[in-house]
Amino acid sequence: MRNIEVGQSIPPDTAHAVSVSLPTWRSNVGYEEGEDWVVKKMTTGYPRFFIHLSIEAFARDIVDKFGPHGYRAVLFPTKRIAARCASFVKSLAPPALAESLTVISLVLDTSNPAARALEPLTPAISAVIFAPDAFPFAKQYWQHTGDGVSSRRAEFCHGLFKDGLLRLDDSTPRSPTAAAQKLCRGPRRYRRTSSIDAGKKPQPPLSPTANGHTNGHPTGNITASEDSESTRFLEERFGRNLDISFVAPAKSAIKRRIAGALRANHELGAAPLPSMSANTRGITNLKESDIYLFPCGMNAIFNAHRALLGARGPMKSINFGFPYVDTLKILQKFGPGCVFYGHASESDLDDLEAQLKAGARFLAFFCEFPGNPLLTCPNLVRIRALADEYDFAVVVDETIGTFANINVLPFADIVVSSLTKIFSGDCNVMGGSAIFNPNGRYYAALTSFAQASFEEDTYWSEDIIFMERNSRDFASRIDRINANADAICAILRPHPAIAKLYYPRYVKSRPNYEVVKLPGSGYGGVLSITFHKKAQAVAFFDMVDTAKGPSLGTNFTLTSPYVLLAHYQEMEWAREYGADPDLVRISVGLEETDAIVAVFKEALKAAEAVEDST
Repeated sequence: MRNIEVGQSIPPDTAHAVSVSLPTWRSNVGYEEGEDWVVKKMTTGYPRFFIHLSIEAFARDIVDKFGPHGYRAVLFPTKRIAARCASFVKSLAPPALAESLTVISLVLDTSNPAARALEPLTPAISAVIFAPDAFPFAKQYWQHTGDGVSSRRAEFCHGLFKDGLLRLDDSTPRSPTAAAQKLCRGPRRYRRTSSIDAGKKPQPPLSPTANGHTNGHPTGNITASEDSESTRFLEERFGRNLDISFVAPAKSAIKRRIAGALRANHELGAAPLPSMSANTRGITNLKESDIYLFPCGMNAIFNAHRALLGARGPMKSINFGFPYVDTLKILQKFGPGCVFYGHASESDLDDLEAQLKAGARFLAFFCEFPGNPLLTCPNLVRIRALADEYDFAVVVDETIGTFANINVLPFADIVVSSLTKIFSGDCNVMGGSAIFNPNGRYYAALTSFAQASFEEDTYWSEDIIFMERNSRDFASRIDRINANADAICAILRPHPAIAKLYYPRYVKSRPNYEVVKLPGSGYGGVLSITFHKKAQAVAFFDMVDTAKGPSLGTNFTLTSPYVLLAHYQEMEWAREYGADPDLVRISVGLEETDAIVAVFKEALKAAEAVEDST
């Protein structure tokens, strides 16, 4: 795995991979410095930080057709989201740049009969088009919110666009540039039967499968007079492995896994899905409709914040614990701001309680459990008591702990998670979830906001299918990963080159973890280490024979100089909160235990050699 070349996808040769190989310490620095020898080799990257090449290609084609020469675009799944991005950019950019913005929306051209088979997919795209200097502002929105299109949606819709099956939405204001363009009606195979064909014998549509579908798409209202060649071409070009009949049950299966009501490997359609009442969350009135799916984990956090602002009104929030970078940015940039407690300590809670007693009031309390990358576990019992007494919501990100190991829902109003990580495991699809606690104080108001403002179709159907397939063995994978992480800790913890080991079993806040730990579970697959000297960290990282890149929770072990990669421009700030700039984070995978332990023993020898040479 160490031999994956810089800039190549992780996993290798994976079109929609969500990690990228940065195999040496120097390559991570080169990425952060924007050095060509790294950046120009990148075929992909973490999707909120690196806009996928398929998305960029589609954006360029949209600009070529509808925008001024030399402009750029970012793509979103709905008009409302594109409008939010435009408003965000206008609030930050200089007036001249703000005036350059236009938003166009493309929808399926259902005047083409063959295209009607794709209507259930709602293959829409909205583009925010702007002068190049406005890109950094648009990129902020893309990165922080997770609202952008997925690479699979972009790839699918780009094909439709090229073949004339997308048209301007009727409600899209037509700029002079756009008005001068005419959308091609597409190849002849997509056009309505003309009068010259009237004497031909009508061809029947493709025969439906046992599911009532034609090669993966609903038969819908396709008539016998439709050109069968056009339908066949459409199915072959766009059908791939996507059977729309599986999308709804796949959503249900994902939600039941998130609830802990479905833990065994379950083939869709093989048997009814289990009841939601028997779940590992310990809440018998939890319903499938209380669980919301989003295109990525950060989008779940962004929408949880939106929902709370909508339900409770504008107030500052609390960000508790050293944060994943974009959670703090969301709270700072999308609303009245936040109060930041970076240590997640009891003394931080003492200070918060003093503020509350003095009259301070807050919208919500956001924390990770455990934190990333320091694996600190906040005191949820005390936090819940303060929330009940002083009327604020509690939002817990359980991504690192995973809901197969811990149950934090009884202490939270909203629980969010990145499904991209260990729930998927395969590192080839994004996803996120949010659970509204049905027994929470704000449940009714949050649900009302969600019904009016959440857009379910933003989670692309292909991504749902991949996520459901990947997650079928989620529960059994956790057991192996827990065991491997324990075995790796056993050789790291006593090693003389290691200054600190961060893992829920060994951190000072372990008692807080035990409160929510499920019976028979473990302590997760993420751990971090620091060394006595930077040279030791570099030698260890360069030697360790694992995949090396951003993300975590993969089925293979993935190592990263996390603070360098996530906080390169603010490393001294990170140090103030205990995050050493030379920290190495390890996300443990499913390898044979003896084999992965041997890998880390070899890497430790490299760190020892540094010590011996000084």
